[in-house]
Formats: sequence, structure tokens, C-alpha cells
Amino acid sequence: MSFAALTRLRQGLAALRTDHLERRRLLLDGAQGAHVTINGQHVISFCSNDYLGLAADPALIRAAHAALDQCGVGAGAAHLITGHHRLHHDFESAFAGFIGKPAALLFSTGYMANLAVITALVGRHGELFADRLDHASLVDAAQLSGARFSRYRHNDLAQLESQLADSTAQDRLIVSDLVFSMDGDLAPVDALLDLVERYDAWLYLDDAHGFGVLNQGRGGLTDAARASDRVIYLATLGKAAGVSGAAVAAQPDVIEWLIQKARPYIYTTASPPFLAACLLESLRQIEAGAARRARLSAHVAQLRQGLAGLKRGVLMPSDTPIQPLVIGANADAVQLSKDLLQRGLMVPAIRTPTVPVGTARLRITLSASHSADDVAQLVEALHALD
Repeated sequence: MSFAALTRLRQGLAALRTDHLERRRLLLDGAQGAHVTINGQHVISFCSNDYLGLAADPALIRAAHAALDQCGVGAGAAHLITGHHRLHHDFESAFAGFIGKPAALLFSTGYMANLAVITALVGRHGELFADRLDHASLVDAAQLSGARFSRYRHNDLAQLESQLADSTAQDRLIVSDLVFSMDGDLAPVDALLDLVERYDAWLYLDDAHGFGVLNQGRGGLTDAARASDRVIYLATLGKAAGVSGAAVAAQPDVIEWLIQKARPYIYTTASPPFLAACLLESLRQIEAGAARRARLSAHVAQLRQGLAGLKRGVLMPSDTPIQPLVIGANADAVQLSKDLLQRGLMVPAIRTPTVPVGTARLRITLSASHSADDVAQLVEALHALD
């Protein structure tokens, strides 16, 4: 007997290949870094979010080794059973102090954190307002929350205000990336804060790509947002922090509510305690990381200056380590990525549905662990292929 559902899956996979939308996992050997071995080929990588080069930093590795001897490998239980280790607690306290919020909560992943916060704060009597370019995890959480879900054009505060003015929901929550992961631009934090104050709403900011990089490493929060009880802040810890997980910082009652009500927090095993020890060391490195951030800023300036006048693609405006080079068609972006790989330069092609149709791009991400020569090689190759 034929299996119709499996046949449809195979047809769908064939369509992805035809449309240049098929994704494949790459096999990494060794540690993460600016120079890596992928599928057996040594390349300069411009596709990692390890912005400060901490993923293989010796200080973090030493912290991991020391903690393994102290607390072993696994947490063994959920946080609300026996899995909440003192190292988790110490990191939460240190993170809250570093960010400038009164309390914080550690999650195993950023995706889980977004699901947890949004579904705990709003339900069927609420309404959620999201930027069109928000990360997929925010969109998924909004859909799972049961709340009314309204989306506004990217950074279009006039449309957002109109939606807020029309809302009759009991609870309102605006959610936004702080640094948008595919464009590299920033949310207008203080303007969003003004709206939540005028329309009695929460503001949830996902700072996956700003934490560790912006504002002496403290991320993209403004002073006003840091002081506001309405603002809930998320930082993912597998990017600039170089480790794993995510932390949410907010007013203490918000954190306590998440502990009591956030299902992705309650019903999962705690992350290994030794990772929290690594994160504590990561915070120390970020706080003392002015030289890393200066080197990263110099790479951004070098790349942007070097690609001025490039005919094949448009470099979007961004002061962050995310430097998107818009190519247009999926096939053209994929081919350019392959051409660079042949030269030992790894830059991913980002296609629909991650970005809108006709805006496929190379997403160049820079790290403090790159050298000026690494950046120069990429600039030279892009001009040669122009």
C-alpha cells in the first residue's frame, strides 16, 4: 500500500531543492572560532554569532573544568525539584546586577525563554503586538499564547500606536527584537517605552544580538528602559556570551510569576550547573571586554569601507556585527556563497522564508576573533566576484 503522506513529504523536499531553499547541516570539527574546519575544509568563518570570540576562550574553559569537578555534568532535575544549583542562582544575581534590573531568571535556550515569558504574561484576554521582523521564537510564542496577535510594519510606530489605540484587551504586550538578526538594525527602545506607558502595556525586548556588544556589553537597553517596571529584557547566552542558554531580567514580581507559571521553565530539566559557572566567567570577560568590542567595531568599519561601491549586492546600513549584503534572488545568493566557499571564506546565504522574497542575502557576521587580514580577504574576494 502506498503511503500518501510520505510521498507528499518527498515532493516537498524536491520542491525545496528546486527553489534553492534546501538547508543542510555542516559538520564542524574542533572549537568554534574565526578559523574553523567545516566538512573537512579549513575556512575563515563569517557566519558565527560568537561576536566576542568567547566560545573557546581559555578562561571559560578553565571555569568549566573547575565546575565539573565540583558539580558534575548534569542538573538531574527541574529547577523546582532539586535542579536549581547555587551556580544557577549566582549567575542570575550577577546577570541582573550587570544589566541593571532587580531580578533575573536563567533558561536553557532563548527559544524556551521567549515561549515562557510570552505565554505566561498574556492569554486569551490579552493582545500581543509584534514587529514584522521579530525572531521566529517570538512569533511562535505569540501564536501559542492564545492572545490576539497583531503585527506592525518594521519599526513603524505610527501603525503600532494605531493598533494599541484600537485594542480593548485586558493585557497588552509589545514584543520586539532589540537588534534585528537579519538586517542588523535596532529597535527604537525609548519610543516603544513611551507607547507602553501611554497605553498601559508591557514591553518585552529580545536582545539576542546586542548583549555583550552594545553599551559596554550591557546590551541595547536605554537608561529609561532599564529603570522601567514595564520592561522585560532577554539576553541569549550562546552568542556574544559564548556559552549557552538565555536570561530574562525584570521587576522581581515578574520573575516570581515566571517561576510559578512559565511552563517551559517549570517542566524541563535545569541546564547543567557547570554551564552557569562558564556564564559567570563570561560576564567577567564581557565587563572587561572593551578591547574586544573596539576590535569588533574596527572590523565593522573596515568591511563597510572596503565594500563601498560594490555592484553585486547592497550592504544594508548597520553598525552591529551583523552586516547583510542583499543580493536578490535565492539562486544568486546561494551561488555567491558557494563561490566564496571555494576561496576558503564561509558566508551563509539567507533565503525565504527567513527574509522576504527578492531579498536573499549574504549575512556577514564579524567577530573580535577575526583579524584585519581576515576581513581584507573577504573584501578582496567579494570585489573579485563582483
